[in-house]
Amino acid sequence: MGAIFSAIGGAINAVISAIASILMIIVSVIVTIIVTIFDVIFDILCCNCFGGRTRRTGTHRYRFGGRRGGAATAAY
Repeated sequence: MGAIFSAIGGAINAVISAIASILMIIVSVIVTIIVTIFDVIFDILCCNCFGGRTRRTGTHRYRFGGRRGGAATAAY
């Protein structure tokens, strides 16, 4: 009888763990999207307000206005 309850408890534990993992992934994706949006907004504000063409607050590096001798407008 104890083995049956142990198996049922293990199954419930596995289901709850799977649901918790999915919720953690969803929260992580939402936070990543929000941070990326704020990163882009602050980069635009920094470039416009402080006059630094390549000043960055985040992980990517944008070059507004291009480079001399090159037609690239953004470098990742």
